[in-house]
Amino acid sequence: MNRKNKGTGVTRRDFVKTVGLASLAVAGAGVAGAIAAQEPPAGALKAQTVPKRKLGKTGVDVSILSLGTMFDTINNQLLLKQALKWGVTYWDTAESYGNNLSEEGIGRFFSRNPEARKEIFLVTKLQAKGSNLTERLDKCLKRLQTEYVDLFFIHSLTAIDEMTPAIKDWAAEMKKAGKFKFFGFSTHTNMEDCLLGAAKLDWIDAVMMTYNFQVMHTPKMQEAVDACAKSGVGLVAMKSQAGRPGPVKTPSEAKLKMAERFLERGFTDKQAKLKIVWENPQIASLCSQMPNLTILSANVAAARDLTKLAREEFESLRQYALETRADYCAGCGKICQEAVGGTVPVNEVMRCLMYYREYGEPEIARQTFAGLPAEMRQRLAEVDYSQAEQACPHGLAIAALMRLAVEMLA
Repeated sequence: MNRKNKGTGVTRRDFVKTVGLASLAVAGAGVAGAIAAQEPPAGALKAQTVPKRKLGKTGVDVSILSLGTMFDTINNQLLLKQALKWGVTYWDTAESYGNNLSEEGIGRFFSRNPEARKEIFLVTKLQAKGSNLTERLDKCLKRLQTEYVDLFFIHSLTAIDEMTPAIKDWAAEMKKAGKFKFFGFSTHTNMEDCLLGAAKLDWIDAVMMTYNFQVMHTPKMQEAVDACAKSGVGLVAMKSQAGRPGPVKTPSEAKLKMAERFLERGFTDKQAKLKIVWENPQIASLCSQMPNLTILSANVAAARDLTKLAREEFESLRQYALETRADYCAGCGKICQEAVGGTVPVNEVMRCLMYYREYGEPEIARQTFAGLPAEMRQRLAEVDYSQAEQACPHGLAIAALMRLAVEMLA
């Protein structure tokens, strides 16, 4: 059977093939690389450049699409230039990205295009380990070839009590020294608790957190986002594609139905996953890993397309989230961590698997995995994960995934 989908002129067989290629091309890190960036549907409103929103109480307007640079920016200078040209002026990097190559590449761009620095809202991150934060920040600034960053994040917070009085004093000192303008943290784990805690700290300017169609509808996440918005904490979303740590257990028909619906509207399901985040005005920007021009152009097209998602499309994504929840690690690390007696950082291992399988980035996966405490990595194959599986709200096959991590990452 070679039936055409109504209104698209594409056969169902061709459509399935295209969606499959798109998934392979992007490996979850942005919008479909195998599908060229599309113009909005006829009659749709289209912005001339990427729109901007205020980042909480900072009062700064930032582009709603942020360039995630967890790749070799040294050899992708054209991409940086094009991102700036298209209005993606929020750039996100970190000390750990590419063993410093991400920061070095951005620094090279600024050295060759010094006038561009004032147009970029620049963000970098450091993990709060050791007592040499100032020295490490100075090295970041040297690599970036700038005297300051606009926003500095403590990287990968897992609990709000990691924002100690010493960190608060250090942040105030660095602001006074002019090394960064604003301060906050990023979080992949226990995001809701971290956000609720941030809302109570008047010295936190912004938070970058996992936020996507899988987690955005939970009551606790909605409460946390509302609390931050009310207190003026600027919010930046990441992990918008909700990448999986393991193989898909849900039948592909669920994805097919959702993708068909969005294709008829003129954008891909991956673009729809970006757009549903932007539908929330409390989210100032969405950080997306964009390592090539195809993904960048598709994401920019989605950001400039002002077409609103219909109620049926919201419901389509919500239903897809429900049907695929057993494939997705929601970042509630405290639950599985307590279930294994704190012996293994289950959630962090899941993130490594996601980088490997969904992003197609084995080096980043292994590097992140190697950064976990050695004694914990050595215990992965010895721990009984049965209680963690029983406690997991999504029903992840944790034991099988941890065995997979030992095989692929150790």
